Amino acid sequence: MRVAIPSPLRSYTHGRDEVTAAGATFAELLDNLDYACPGIRFRMIDEQGRIRRHIRFFVNREQVADLARELHADDEVQIICALSGG
Repeated sequence: MRVAIPSPLRSYTHGRDEVTAAGATFAELLDNLDYACPGIRFRMIDEQGRIRRHIRFFVNREQVADLARELHADDEVQIICALSGG
């Protein structure tokens, strides 16, 4: 499936704004994405296996909060990084 990568994470994808990855669940997709782009998963998932608070995942424009969510080959995944500053 297609995975849209936000600019803060593109250093892991060699500058690509979109990659392809597979997985039956969102967790499996992230594992496969990390295999292809080492280190990217840690930027999105913390040591306790939770989604980092500045990251949002969307599948077919619907926000995903559960990494056990089932996926299909034709799903479109977006990763969004929140901006911060002051």
